[in-house]
Amino acid sequence: MTDVYEKCPDIETDKVLLRPACKEDSVQLLKIYSDKNALPFFNSDNCHGDNFYYPTKEKMDSAIDFWLDSYQKKWFVRWVIVDKASSIIIGSVELFHRCADDDFNGVGVLRIDLGSDSEKSSVIKNVLDAIVPLAYEMFDCEEIISKVPIYAAERAQAFSDYGFEKSEKFLVGTIDHYAYKDYWTIHH
Repeated sequence: MTDVYEKCPDIETDKVLLRPACKEDSVQLLKIYSDKNALPFFNSDNCHGDNFYYPTKEKMDSAIDFWLDSYQKKWFVRWVIVDKASSIIIGSVELFHRCADDDFNGVGVLRIDLGSDSEKSSVIKNVLDAIVPLAYEMFDCEEIISKVPIYAAERAQAFSDYGFEKSEKFLVGTIDHYAYKDYWTIHH
């Protein structure tokens, strides 16, 4: 497989298309990242205090610029999630290989941000079906982790159905050294 940071692939199933985020996605992404009902489900652990709430096009544009810059620096990859039935962007996926001094060293960290209308177990399962099988090789890992807050019932159902298990371990922030909980894990 080609290095994901040399050429980021489109990933497609019968339900969703994951393609690299680009500046032209700003208007559709603004609907998701300005959705206050979606905000509690976004994983912003260890993200310099950013909570991923972007209520203006300028803030959304700035976030996309950061995503594109981070890709160039090989920090993480951000795909948009396109619902194939409607051709509308319903969220985004971030993935990276984590290097840290804790129990989650060397894992792939998966973040799935969805608009509140799409925070459904069936939609989340479609995204997992698309990204997880390829993530191990793309991000050189044997384990993938993702945050599933205790109140995220639909998300917990999807992750459980897919084979993830709730971990009792904490992710210790490499920037803020805070111990974050509610991570679920799956092994290759």
